[in-house]
Amino acid sequence: MSLQRSRELTYLTRAEVAQTLSEIDAVAVAADTLRAHALGNTIVPDEGYLGWNTPNGYSARSLNMPGLVADGTTPVVGTKIINASLGNTRRGTPRADGLTLLFDAETAHPYALMDGTLISATRTAAVTAVAVEQFTTRPVRRVGLIGCGAQASTHFSILLPRLPDLREIRLYDQHPASVQAFLERHHKAAAAANVRLVVAKTAEEAVREADVVVPVTTVTEGYIRMEWLHPGAVVVHVSLDDLLPEVVLGAALVVVDDWELVRTDPRRLLGRMYREGLLCGPDEEPSGQHVKRVDGTIGHFLRQGTRQRDAQGVTVVNPFGMSVQDIALAHRVVSVASTLGLGTQLPR
Repeated sequence: MSLQRSRELTYLTRAEVAQTLSEIDAVAVAADTLRAHALGNTIVPDEGYLGWNTPNGYSARSLNMPGLVADGTTPVVGTKIINASLGNTRRGTPRADGLTLLFDAETAHPYALMDGTLISATRTAAVTAVAVEQFTTRPVRRVGLIGCGAQASTHFSILLPRLPDLREIRLYDQHPASVQAFLERHHKAAAAANVRLVVAKTAEEAVREADVVVPVTTVTEGYIRMEWLHPGAVVVHVSLDDLLPEVVLGAALVVVDDWELVRTDPRRLLGRMYREGLLCGPDEEPSGQHVKRVDGTIGHFLRQGTRQRDAQGVTVVNPFGMSVQDIALAHRVVSVASTLGLGTQLPR
């Protein structure tokens, strides 16, 4: 990035980001970033968190998540700002919205600004795909998808072509309209892949007998029980609060993307379990027989090439969400957008 280039600001709209993402293997970017993180070639500082109640009484928050990836000759630096209000879904608008910014590594000047919602959703689903490919030990024929909003749609689009043995996706959402919208949006692609979309009456029905379980909800209290889960199931705990502690404690393998992020967060399940003395990190010795140790990070297992140790046990993958995933993917978006002639130069 030249010094002259760093004084310009390229803006990419949501449509331009979407067009560019269609040209990128986001799963490969996610895997590369996880490996870089495991090697110590990233910086993931504490996120800035602002929470409030909206005038209509809904919970809202704003996150500012900077990051740096130094897995090449020039570091990639930027930040992700992602906001959300739980009242948005009732108004028929997306729950979350945000922006991603990239900074010149030499001058620290911002040089790219883009819609961050699709990048955030895509990198989240891409990490799920990495986890599924890394930790499943048998063909994935059934997926349980809990929550049928925008994040579920992104997961569907990324997972469908990567699971050749998939035959059924069970869907559950507390809001029937969300399920119907999902079916209307994706039934043709599912039919073309010979995959049935089955509407479950309960979350339990969606989870039972699923090889892979992906909760993408907004819940703040757990409900998924260990007895619901199929032996050998992989749960990619995307929304971070759907599992009951018994699932984590009883899992054969517990994996995170970054233990420090998980450990220091007071709001999500694994962070709360750590504070309650029920969970310890990969490099810690359990202080008692009832303390569960996290087995490692996704990047750690990717580097080792190791897989699940117990094919009959449940694997819990808890990707907290790292800013460097967004930054790395945004960097690829800007690069590809440039070759496609996309973006608007904004005056500074």
